[in-house]
Amino acid sequence: MEIALYSVPVAGVLALIFAYWKASWVNAQDAGTKEMQEIGDSIREGAMAFLAREYKVLAVFVVIVAGLLALANLSGETQSPIIAFSFVMGAVASGLAGFFGMRVATAANVRTTAAARVGLPAALAVAFSGGSVMGMSVVGLAVIGLGGLYLLYSLVVFPNDMATTLNVITGFSMGASSIALFARVGGGIYTKAADVGADLVGKVEAGLPEDDPRNPAVIADNVGDNVGDVAGMGADLFESYVGAIIGAMVLGYGFSAGADVASVGPIVLPLLVAAAGILASIAGTFVVRVKEGGNPQHALDTGAFGSAGVMAVATFAIAYAVWPENMAYAGKVIVWWQVGMATVIGLVVGVAIGMITSYYCSLGKGPVNSIAEQSKTGAATNIIAGLAIGMQSTAMPVIFIAVGVIASNAVAGLYGVAIAALGMLSTTGIQLAVDAYGPIADNAGGIAEMSHQAPEVRERTDKLDAVGNTTAAIGKGFAIGSAAMTALALFAAFSQQAGISSINVGEPIVMGGLFLGGMLPFLFSSMAMKAVGVAAMEMIEEVRRQFREIPGLLEGTAKPDAARCVDISTQAAIRSMVLPGLLAVVVPVVVGLGFGPEALGGVLAGVLISGVLLAIFMSNAGGAWDNAKKSFEGGGFKSADGSIHPKGSEAHKAAVVGDTVGDPFKDTAGPSLNILVKLMSVVALVIAPLLVGLKSGLIGPYLGM
Repeated sequence: MEIALYSVPVAGVLALIFAYWKASWVNAQDAGTKEMQEIGDSIREGAMAFLAREYKVLAVFVVIVAGLLALANLSGETQSPIIAFSFVMGAVASGLAGFFGMRVATAANVRTTAAARVGLPAALAVAFSGGSVMGMSVVGLAVIGLGGLYLLYSLVVFPNDMATTLNVITGFSMGASSIALFARVGGGIYTKAADVGADLVGKVEAGLPEDDPRNPAVIADNVGDNVGDVAGMGADLFESYVGAIIGAMVLGYGFSAGADVASVGPIVLPLLVAAAGILASIAGTFVVRVKEGGNPQHALDTGAFGSAGVMAVATFAIAYAVWPENMAYAGKVIVWWQVGMATVIGLVVGVAIGMITSYYCSLGKGPVNSIAEQSKTGAATNIIAGLAIGMQSTAMPVIFIAVGVIASNAVAGLYGVAIAALGMLSTTGIQLAVDAYGPIADNAGGIAEMSHQAPEVRERTDKLDAVGNTTAAIGKGFAIGSAAMTALALFAAFSQQAGISSINVGEPIVMGGLFLGGMLPFLFSSMAMKAVGVAAMEMIEEVRRQFREIPGLLEGTAKPDAARCVDISTQAAIRSMVLPGLLAVVVPVVVGLGFGPEALGGVLAGVLISGVLLAIFMSNAGGAWDNAKKSFEGGGFKSADGSIHPKGSEAHKAAVVGDTVGDPFKDTAGPSLNILVKLMSVVALVIAPLLVGLKSGLIGPYLGM
C-alpha cells in the first residue's frame, strides 16, 4: 500500500510536467501582428496586476487565520498546531494554480487569434492547450499537496496516529476553499463591473459592436474574462477537488479506526482515484481535434466524456486492488464493487447535470429561444422570462442530485456519497481544460475585433466562443452538482469528527440554525450583487465621460483611456471581496463555539439546501440570458411568426439589458455560492474536534439549552 501511495505525488508531478510542455508549446506559437501583441500585452498586464493586488490582501488573511488555527489547536487528543501549515500549503497551492493558469491563458488568447487566421483546427488547438495548462496545474498541485502531506504526516510526523493525521490534513482543504471564495468573488466583481459598463454604454447607448476598440471598458472586460473565468474557476474547482478527496478520506476512517495497517484502503483510495484521474485527463486531451468547418463542441465532448468513461473502469480496478475484505460502515458490509458503483453514479449524475445545464443555456434550444422571443416586447418581459427559466432549471438537477445521494448511499453508505462526489471530479484536469478554453476563445474574438482582422477570423473565434459559453455553463453545472455532494460528505465527516450521531430538526436550536443557514446564501449574494452594481455605476460614468470629453474617440481618431477602467474594476473587486469571504469563515466558528455542534449542523444543512438551489437558478438564468442576447447577433433572431430581429433592433437592446442583469448572476454570485457551501462545511470540519463534548456551546447554557 505504501508503494502505491508514492504514485500519488508522482502523478501530480506528471500533470505539472504536462502543463509545462503545453505552456511551452503555446508560447512558441505565432503571436500575430504588432497591434495584436500590444492588445494582448495590455490584457496580460491588467490581469497579472489584479492578481498581484489580490494576493497581497489574501496573504494577510492567510497569515492571520494560520496563526489562529495554530493557537486553537495547541492541545487536544487529535489536534496539532501543524494544521496551520496544512492551511498555508492549501492556500499557496490554490494561488499557484491560478497564477500558472492565468499566465498561459493571457498568452494563449492572442495566439488563438493568430491561429484563427490559418483555420479553425489551429485556433482550437491553441485555445484548448491554454486551457489544459489550467486544468493540469490544478490537479497536479492538489495531488502533490494532499499526497505529499499524507505521506509526511502518516509516516513521519504522526506515525500510527491516523486520527490526528486526518484532522491536520483538513487544513489543506480550508486553505484551498478560502482562496477560492475570494478569487471567485473578487474575479466575479471585477469582470462584471467591466462587462456591464462595456455593454450598457458601448453597445446600447453608443451603438458600438462587441469589443469595439473605441470602447474604453473593452480591455477591462477582456481582463475580467481571465480573472473571473480562468483564475476564479480554477480556484473553484481546485477546492472542490480537494474537498471531495478529503471528505472521502475522513469518512474512510470510519472503516479503519482501530484496525490494522492493511485496512487503510478506504482512506487512501480517494488519493489513488485522483491520481488515476490525472492519467485519464491527460489521455483525453489527445483526442480533442476538429476539422475545418466542424463543431468544436463534439471534439471537446469526446475528450471529456471519454476520460470519464476511462475513469469509471479505472475506479473498479483500484477498488479491487486496495479495498480490504469485510469492511463495515455503520454496521453495513461494503465490498469493492460497491465503491466502484458509487463512482459511476457520481459520473452519471455529473454528466446529467451538465447536459441539463447545456439545454437550458444553449443557443437554439427552447429555453433560450423563449427568452429571445419575449425580448420583442422589451427588457421587462425578457427579464421575467429569464427569471422563470432560471427557476425552472433547478428542478431536474436537484432531482438528479437527490437520486445520486440516495443511490450512492444505498450501495456504499455515506462513504459512497463522498466517492460519488469524487467521481464527478475525478477528471477535473480535462473538465477544467474545456472550461478554461472558453475565456481564451472569448479574448481571442475581442483581440480580432480590436486589431481589425478579416471577418473570417472573427467568425472562427466566435464559433469557438459560442461553444465556450456552453462549456462554461456545463462546467458550472458540474461544479454546483459536485458541491452539493461534496458538502454532504463533508457534513457527514463533520458529524463523525464532532461526535454527534444525529441532528434532531425538531429541536428549536437546530431549527434556528436551519433558518440562519438558509438565509446566508441570500445575504452573501446580495453583497456580491451590490458590489457589482456599485462598481458598474462607476464604470458607466467613466465610459460616458470618456465618450464626452475625449475628442475623436467615437470617430476612431483617438484612443480611450483603458487603464482607468481597469483600475476601477480592480479597486472595486479588492474592496468588496473581503466581507463576503469573512462571512463564510466567521459564522461556523461563532455558531459552533457559541451554540454547539448540533446548531452548527442545522446551519450547514440550511446553507447546503438554499445555496445549491440559488446557485443553479442564478447560473442557469445568467447563461440563458447571455445566449438569448447572442441569438440576435450574426444573422438576427427569427421569431416564431417568421419575422427577423437583427442586431441593433429594439428586441436586441432588450436582450442586452437582460444579459446585463444576468452577468452578476452567472459570473459573480452564482458560482461563488457553491464555494460558500463547501467553505462553511470545511471550516466546520476543521473546528469539529473543538466541539466534542460541547453540546450546547459556550453561550447555550446561559439560554437554558
